[in-house]
Amino acid sequence: MSEKLQKLLATVGLGSRRELEKWISAGRVSVNGSTAKLGDRAEADDRILVDGRPIKIVTDDSPRVLMYSKPEGEVSTTTDPEGRPTVFDGLPRLSRGRWIAIGRLDINTSGLLLFTTHGELANRLMHPSYEVKREYMVRIHGEVNEAMIARLTEGVILEDGVAKFQTVKAQHARSNDEHISSNQWFRVILAEGRTREVRRLWESQGVEVNRLKRISYGPIELPSFVRRSEFIELDPKQVISLFRAVSLKPPKFSEKNVLKDIRERKEKKLRARGNPYK
Repeated sequence: MSEKLQKLLATVGLGSRRELEKWISAGRVSVNGSTAKLGDRAEADDRILVDGRPIKIVTDDSPRVLMYSKPEGEVSTTTDPEGRPTVFDGLPRLSRGRWIAIGRLDINTSGLLLFTTHGELANRLMHPSYEVKREYMVRIHGEVNEAMIARLTEGVILEDGVAKFQTVKAQHARSNDEHISSNQWFRVILAEGRTREVRRLWESQGVEVNRLKRISYGPIELPSFVRRSEFIELDPKQVISLFRAVSLKPPKFSEKNVLKDIRERKEKKLRARGNPYK
């Protein structure tokens, strides 16, 4: 069945529909040898080129989403010229399509990363207009006072514009933590994902971030039973919650795509352990 061209291209993660409409209008897209026009429709098996490069369209009513517990020391790119490990290295191979990372974490940040095979879902979850919440645990070296927290929640001018946390909550240190008086944990929430934004916000107040971990993205939280460098596949209910969070029509899940790791998920829950501060 034919679909609007920009919708087909969005499913493979090339950009948002609005951005792809501009590509089509600029003559960058062709279908079966003819330059495409805005409003054209296409099918998945048509020969579609973007800037002369063939694009393979994968249609699947059951998109997949993974949650991954990123350790410090991995980069959020598919390859690294310096040979450092990447977050893609241990992901399961796909028979068709590709994994698209939903946002990034810098090399010194750990915690939740989401990956999907659905390009438009990825684009919307990252786009600032949808204000998808990201929650972090952050350890601060330096004195933090109420005036500083007020500034961070009201808005701070950074080099790329005004930024702020939606909430900042101090966390009490646990008795088994290696805690010294100059380090304190905070739980913060952002509604966007600019480069190193959490770190830059705190640094604007003259303090240092020495540990940073993302613990949730939208409606998805990283459970303690998922250990570092491990991934699990989201169940259909969780995937649907992500679609609804960005006003996308929820997918239908076919029997052939029932998740394969349900048994492993139950086993991990049985041995559930972990510390969000680690």
